[in-house]
Amino acid sequence: MKLKGLYILPSLFTTANLVMGFSSIAYSIKGDFTPAAWCIIIAIVMDILDGRVARWTKSTSSFGIEYDSLADMVSFGVAPPILMYQMVLNTMKRPGMAIALFFVMAGALRLARFNMRANEGQVTTHFVGLPIPAAAGILSSFALSYELFEGGHVMTFKTIPVLMQKMPFFFNSIPILMVIISFLMLSTVPYAAFKTMKLNRPKSFQLFSFILIAIILVMTYPQNIIFLLFLLYLLSGLTGYIWRYFRLRQSLGLSFAGKKRQDGDAGPKDNGND
Repeated sequence: MKLKGLYILPSLFTTANLVMGFSSIAYSIKGDFTPAAWCIIIAIVMDILDGRVARWTKSTSSFGIEYDSLADMVSFGVAPPILMYQMVLNTMKRPGMAIALFFVMAGALRLARFNMRANEGQVTTHFVGLPIPAAAGILSSFALSYELFEGGHVMTFKTIPVLMQKMPFFFNSIPILMVIISFLMLSTVPYAAFKTMKLNRPKSFQLFSFILIAIILVMTYPQNIIFLLFLLYLLSGLTGYIWRYFRLRQSLGLSFAGKKRQDGDAGPKDNGND
């Protein structure tokens, strides 16, 4: 018989996720954008841990799935658009509000779809659409890097100069980026889930090595590398989807051309009597 504490343990991480989401909202309202962004990053870590702990302890439950989604809605569906609205979108007035609301609605619909798949027992090795924690991570990590740039702290923190020079461009691109992220959450573009990583497999070992290098870089350039990692993850799904699309079109084109040649070879031939 399993201990009841095993079932409580994942919920503790989920509760920490929820607390961080609420704290982020409170900081954003006060205009403290750096702590607001860090709260979202910590919430992402808590969200990763609650799922892992639930699987390791075999304490996954319907209650845990629902509670996790509610916490995710606060931390990743509401806190990031509030952060971006206070930081960037409020100057746009109604269009800025509409973009923030669209992100909230896209996040809610994505979580609802995820819950539906979980309740139906659908198991996949990848995420269908951009995961909402990754969407939140892109926006919160941008806020961390931009606050360094805006606050003039570039010289006092380890930063990547080329990336910091592009911060004004990213700032102006946030409205468009948020719309793209919202559509990606609603899309069926596959994204890596990293749930089945086994170190005895060559590809998994390569992934583990990449994660180890990423951790070292994050410790060296925390704000910048976190932003780059989330941005690369977003682009990975898009580039993979586009690559598969063109490969499919190419294979269909080759199949069609081959069928056409076969039909031509099987047609009536001139016997020279006409």
